[in-house]
Amino acid sequence: MGDGGVRVNRRLVVPPAELSWRFSGSGGPGGQHANTANTRVELTFDVGASAVLGPRQRARLLERLGSKVRVVVSEERSQARNREIAVERLAGRLREALRVERPRRPTSPTEASRERRLEDKRRRSERKAERRAQVVER
Repeated sequence: MGDGGVRVNRRLVVPPAELSWRFSGSGGPGGQHANTANTRVELTFDVGASAVLGPRQRARLLERLGSKVRVVVSEERSQARNREIAVERLAGRLREALRVERPRRPTSPTEASRERRLEDKRRRSERKAERRAQVVER
């Protein structure tokens, strides 16, 4: 992260001013340290109020993630490490939501795949026919 904000991809960097941080006690292992240190990290990004997003990006994020994106991390005993993980997760979520999937172009099956399918059907049919013949013999 650093001072440059959250790098989502080559073109999009969310500035630190658009991120909201909250820290609280984390529970779990850690003994007295866990009872006194605010190591749990909550990172929030307001998609609707963001100035760095273009109209298409904003629409895509609102549709896929909603108006606020919230990440909560409390895995590590260190607040600094939890902050790093929160930034990575936020960037990953935004990156995934902004990804545009190419539409699938339907293709026809190849000759070889057709032949394999028919050969498998023939083998299965023969196997079942053998079972029927065994039942009749008994």
